[in-house]
Amino acid sequence: MIYREMRKAKEKVSILGFGCMRFPTVDGKIDREKASEMLSYAIEHGVNYLDTAYPYHSGESEPFVGEFLKKTGYRKKIFLATKLPTWLVNTKEDMDKYLNEQLQRLQTDYIDFYLLHALDKKKWENMKRLGFDSFLNRVLSEGRVRHVGFSFHDNLEVFKEIIDSYDWDFCQIQYNYLDIEYQAGQEGLNYAAKKGIDVVVMEPLRGGKLANNVPKEALKLLSPSGRTPAYWALRWVWNHPEVSLLLSGMSTLEQVIENIKAADDGKENSLKKAEIEIIDRVRKIFLDRIKINCTACEYCLPCPNGVNIPYAFQQYNNAFMFDDLKGAKWAYMNFSKPEQRASNCIECGSCEPKCPQNLPIISLLKKVAETLETD
Repeated sequence: MIYREMRKAKEKVSILGFGCMRFPTVDGKIDREKASEMLSYAIEHGVNYLDTAYPYHSGESEPFVGEFLKKTGYRKKIFLATKLPTWLVNTKEDMDKYLNEQLQRLQTDYIDFYLLHALDKKKWENMKRLGFDSFLNRVLSEGRVRHVGFSFHDNLEVFKEIIDSYDWDFCQIQYNYLDIEYQAGQEGLNYAAKKGIDVVVMEPLRGGKLANNVPKEALKLLSPSGRTPAYWALRWVWNHPEVSLLLSGMSTLEQVIENIKAADDGKENSLKKAEIEIIDRVRKIFLDRIKINCTACEYCLPCPNGVNIPYAFQQYNNAFMFDDLKGAKWAYMNFSKPEQRASNCIECGSCEPKCPQNLPIISLLKKVAETLETD
């Protein structure tokens, strides 16, 4: 296993972190035997960063991880990361309430890496209103938390504002060879690194799509090496010296073994020019499959009738990029409220003049509804 020393936290972390949100399940519950085997194998082969959160596995992940660490004695061998559920925080007291509950669930006296979870503009404004900085300063001084950061889901402007607003140790962003301009993206990665803030990467495989939903023409470019698409996607992220580690939400022991083997080659700046060019060509193959050239600038929002136009277009594009209509439908129907869906468009036309890409939004929303909202 390769380790990198964090710039600010000054901790040596394995470049592969274990994301504890996709454990194998039985009847909707974590398969404790298989998940324990996976965690044990990972730790014994050098993984020293476990990342969980309050809502993972419907609240079951933290208690399972805590039970596993206590039973095996691995707590002192690993860095434990979890997150404050910001969407549940309504008062200053709630921050302490959830942290104390998480410490109990994890059966530990301290959290190594504690994050404000899933910050976007709305949650960030709420955290500022409630004095998140005083809370973090206090729990650091008390020793209940050793390093503080945030995970992020919004645009670059919001990301930079958050970065500049507190003395963060680290941040966590979505980053992979498709998402170099998505949310924080490449510019956000560089911005944080230049300020000395460590960067943890989530979704290096785009929820598994860069491993399992690769177009045939892209596979032809990747397969002659004898390596898997997952290997190349992980290598691409590790190639960036600005990245401290990436998180993989592994669901099988085979995935754990494969990712640990890939990590042996994960040195920074280790990809050859020709290899980078191949990945760039694969990225273009994915992007050429996009049907709607929406940049998610959000100038079309707010929609007078509540439609989340960029999200509708994103899931429509995903269906074609990854040849996965079923997965796109599932995400669309489960992560958008009824009033946010394309079929809720009343054709008022207020969005179209605002679109920098001059998209015919009304007619495109009809296509989205026909594709994603029908059986």
